[in-house]
Amino acid sequence: MKTRLVIFLVTGMLAACASRNADNLPKTAESTRHDNRITSPEAASTANSVEAYKRDLALRIARVNAGKVFTGRPQALLRSVVVVHYTVDEHGKLVRSEIIRSNHDRETETIALAALRNSAPFPQPASHLLHHGRLEISETWLFNNDGRFQLRSIAEAQMDR
Repeated sequence: MKTRLVIFLVTGMLAACASRNADNLPKTAESTRHDNRITSPEAASTANSVEAYKRDLALRIARVNAGKVFTGRPQALLRSVVVVHYTVDEHGKLVRSEIIRSNHDRETETIALAALRNSAPFPQPASHLLHHGRLEISETWLFNNDGRFQLRSIAEAQMDR
C-alpha cells in the first residue's frame, strides 16, 4: 500500500502558530533569507520539515498572487474553504493538484487551482522530505466574501464574529 503524506487540518479552526500574514512579515535577517529562498524556484529549499516547506510554498503562493490575497484576519463566516492536495517533485515542479474539500463554489475552486499553478515551479524540497521522489501536501484556501483568499498555513486567527 502506497503511503501518502498528507498535511491536513480537519477542523475549521486556524492554527494558532500561524499568526503572521505573508504581507506583514518582519524584515529580519532570517526573513530576508527566507524571502530569497521562496522567490527563487530554481534554488533548493532549506526547509527541514514538511511543515516548514509547506509554509515556504504558502508564502510564495501569496506573493505571486498578491492581488488575490487579503490581509488581516479572515472574516468569521468565510465564503468558501477549499482544500487542495498537490504533489511536488524533486525539482519543485507541480506534478498534480486536486480539490479534496470544498463547498462547490466553482469560482473559488478555480482561483485556488490557478493560484497554485501560477506559483510553480517551487524551490526544490530537501531530499529527506521526498517519498519516491515526490512530496504530497494539502493546503487550505480561506476565501472572504470578496473572492480574495489567505492560505491557512500563514493566515492570522479567524475573527470570532
